[in-house]
Amino acid sequence: MTDPAIDDRRFRERFEEFNRIGATDAGGVNRPSLSDANREARDTLLEWFREAGLEVRIDEMGNLFGRREGRESGADPVLVGSHVDSQYNGGRYDGVVGVLAALEVLEAFADAGLETDRPVEVVSWSNEEGVRFQPDMLGSGVYAGRFDLEYAHGRTDDEGRTFGEELERIGYRGETPCEADGLHSYFELHVEQGPILEDRGVPIGVVEGVFGFSWLDVTVEGQADHAGPTPMDDRADAFVATADVATAVRRLTATGGDDLVGTVGSVDVQPNAINVIPERVEFTVDVRSYDNATVADAVERVRREVSAAADREGVRAEVTEIMRVEADAFDDGCIETIAAAAEEAGHEYVRLKSGAGHDANYLNEIAPTGMIFVPSVDGVSHRESEYTEWEDVVAGADVLCRAVRRAASHQS
Repeated sequence: MTDPAIDDRRFRERFEEFNRIGATDAGGVNRPSLSDANREARDTLLEWFREAGLEVRIDEMGNLFGRREGRESGADPVLVGSHVDSQYNGGRYDGVVGVLAALEVLEAFADAGLETDRPVEVVSWSNEEGVRFQPDMLGSGVYAGRFDLEYAHGRTDDEGRTFGEELERIGYRGETPCEADGLHSYFELHVEQGPILEDRGVPIGVVEGVFGFSWLDVTVEGQADHAGPTPMDDRADAFVATADVATAVRRLTATGGDDLVGTVGSVDVQPNAINVIPERVEFTVDVRSYDNATVADAVERVRREVSAAADREGVRAEVTEIMRVEADAFDDGCIETIAAAAEEAGHEYVRLKSGAGHDANYLNEIAPTGMIFVPSVDGVSHRESEYTEWEDVVAGADVLCRAVRRAASHQS
């Protein structure tokens, strides 16, 4: 038996082949959850799982698993993976790096003749991005018990199609119950989606935890009228109130805490005509911090700003919190396992926190969990120009391989 090693060529060839699925002219990918391109990606992944000799299963949420047995087949498995659904016209690295690296780790174990004590499973979670069906991280959320199956299958896209119907349509509504049945630990490799690692010139991030966040849906109801004859002091302009709130969100992040961020990311204006005063606006607010109290305070401040803006403009407004995820520290043992793996491989690393949510958030509620980050060039993600240097991807896979080996043996 030799020490397992990442096969750079095999890993890169798979990465390039996989990202031809749903490829866009601008160099990104378009594989939103349960789309035809997403189905093709799933087909390809399962073919590779089987070629690697893994035992395949698909659960009721379309989460895909490939299992490699250990010496103790009844032991709780080490789970490792990410997701392959994308943003609309998103990047080639987000999620995919983690799934294909997990598969490469199991291939590396097989190449080296390594038999782990515990089973190891690679997983690809459904609907992590949440761009077509909200909320995000839906597959891992059901698996971890955060959402029930009926709720998840009933989520609809903009055209009224349900998650359950589309899962059936693409042939990926499995029979295995979507629930955890004993896990030793969970590991996820992901691109950072921020600038810290690149700014510091470090290839590996050992993630200590994930920001908490709140998503708010705000509806403002005004009065449509002609843009010409209606005097400025006789208007109930829903968009003016919206603009006031958007400016206030930017202001409050400067005073709400060192790491507080806030975004007005989606705005739907009606009737959306050049010569009609906006009658109705629906928009979202996203606030995040590693401090749960800071998030809670920001939500209340946004509510007050919405109320004040509505009063000033003479419109009605309603705020609904559609999602709240608490800030969460990852397992100390998993963090130290990843740090030890990076040191063993000779890769410099820093400890940092994630501003983005990941499937690891929910896995952390049911099993010891850890994450590895690799740099995102210019901190860019969720767009077609997303890029990570390949040598950094391989370094992350190397650390993942060593961490999973440790976790799947009795040395952890």
